[in-house]
Amino acid sequence: MELAVRQGEGPVKAETVATAQDIPHKFLEGILGDLRRGGVVDSRRGGGGGYRLAREAAEITVADVIRAVDGPIVSVRGERPTGLAYTGTAEPLLPLWIALRANVRRILEGVTVADLAAGELPDAVERLAAEPAAWENP
Repeated sequence: MELAVRQGEGPVKAETVATAQDIPHKFLEGILGDLRRGGVVDSRRGGGGGYRLAREAAEITVADVIRAVDGPIVSVRGERPTGLAYTGTAEPLLPLWIALRANVRRILEGVTVADLAAGELPDAVERLAAEPAAWENP
């Protein structure tokens, strides 16, 4: 989001982002490396170098960012749900994991970096977050 907010300023140095977000510089460099390899950010070396979004903020979803940094959005025991197989009484677990993945993807693919940078979430996400049960720790 910091890169999206600063998009018109040219490349942003990692130190600037680290300071603005109170993130350790070395930790942030690892994340920025993952985002670069994932095609979310570009980097330029040198005095005028730094990082910038590889595409318009409105074209980058939260799902893109999570996939670049963490891999698959939903996994079970380190595997994608589509790679799982259950038999017998456990068979209903597979459609459960698939449904969970579909719902998580629906939300994360429906929110862009531009939405977050503007401080606005889609109405459907706002409604879910406004439900009192969403804030409870069972």
